[in-house]
Amino acid sequence: MRYHVAYVREPGHALEVEVVLDQKGAQEFLFTEPGGVKTVWAIPEEAAPAVELTVTDGRVRLPAGTRSLRYRYPLDERIRERGPGFFTGMGQGEARHLAGRTWLLRPWVASPSRRVELSLTGAKALLPWEPDAAGHYQLTAEDLVDSGFHSFGGRRCQARLPGMVLDVALVAPMHHLEDAAVCGWLERTAGQLLTVRRTFPYPRVALHVVPVEGSGRPGLFGMLMWSSPPSISLLVGQEARLEALEGDWAALHELLHLTHPAFLPRTAWISEGLATYFTELARARSGRQTPARAWTRLLEGFERGKAQAAGRTLEEMIQEDAPPGIYWVGAYLALMLDVELRRATQHQRGLEDVLEHLARQGPTSTPTAYGAAVDAVAGKPVFEEVLARHLREPAFAGLGGLLEALGVTPTPGGIRLHPARESLLRETLEGRSASRLSQSVPRSLERKHP
Repeated sequence: MRYHVAYVREPGHALEVEVVLDQKGAQEFLFTEPGGVKTVWAIPEEAAPAVELTVTDGRVRLPAGTRSLRYRYPLDERIRERGPGFFTGMGQGEARHLAGRTWLLRPWVASPSRRVELSLTGAKALLPWEPDAAGHYQLTAEDLVDSGFHSFGGRRCQARLPGMVLDVALVAPMHHLEDAAVCGWLERTAGQLLTVRRTFPYPRVALHVVPVEGSGRPGLFGMLMWSSPPSISLLVGQEARLEALEGDWAALHELLHLTHPAFLPRTAWISEGLATYFTELARARSGRQTPARAWTRLLEGFERGKAQAAGRTLEEMIQEDAPPGIYWVGAYLALMLDVELRRATQHQRGLEDVLEHLARQGPTSTPTAYGAAVDAVAGKPVFEEVLARHLREPAFAGLGGLLEALGVTPTPGGIRLHPARESLLRETLEGRSASRLSQSVPRSLERKHP
């Protein structure tokens, strides 16, 4: 199949798509997230007139003999109807950002053996995939299922790290920062992944920065989509200054999702828990914050999670799977598993090694495989034992005893870190006693920030 996509600006911004088919029989196609396109035109062979087809629940069936199809995703009209949306469309000036799943029609049966060529005109685009020398994208139908985030128009910069490139789209300029400063911030933020993984998980990632007019907040929202390779989008206050961006956690949180596989079925307490937990540790290990500040941030989050739990058990919170509590329930479980791993291995191995173990198994995983990886790294059954011990308790019931053992004491003046029964273990979590972590961070990325 060949997709020809034109980004047009008049009478409003839209994507005009033609798909030249490679099969002549009746076929069914699907918009993964329906609602943006109401009509598809089927173009028969020879000189027969086009057939108007209604899209129903995102699906459209093409009659036998269809040579090609055409449709239009009305970006600006969609934004007027529903308001700016991370998936359905947003942007400023000539540039627009949206998710591929809203506009990219794909075969109902998306086989990896079905080849797809996609070409674009009308604007410079950033898609999850890299174009070939002719500027075309060589894909499979399977790539269209999880098609990530897309930006059309806007500005570009690139952050290069050892073994990884971040291709960055700035949908609009920041008011107080040059493009190079934005990419420098993202480079330094991405460098902190090497405090969690030995190497960068992907050689290239597309990252979209969507400035929001009138806001000075550094991180408003972010999301990673499991395209192949993954793509990330960040909503950032257009008035934000570099100091605020450097001190924010949102970009690092989304980048840290690259360190773990996509869990199927979605299991937020694992994926969001890992990213939330490692956000604070990575910032401490890289010198972006002190260990005491990292523990302060974790404990503040645990308090928010405890308030959201309102006496419910960890098991109930996991089953409910509702933010914001699930982030901190997940981070609490990640902390407990990390501690048990280090206890079992005399402080030599931890959750980072679980992520390395899972990476060798492929880009997707399951909760069962995650538990098996924990046990493999520990060298004995740990995962189910930790869950059995804590899931039936009120959420965060065991936190006080764990903090006491680690030498983490909340005081009216702030968190105090002190010698305790397992304070050496705590220091391995912080990276202060883990030589591998200090050696893995490139010197060019070792800037210290208060």
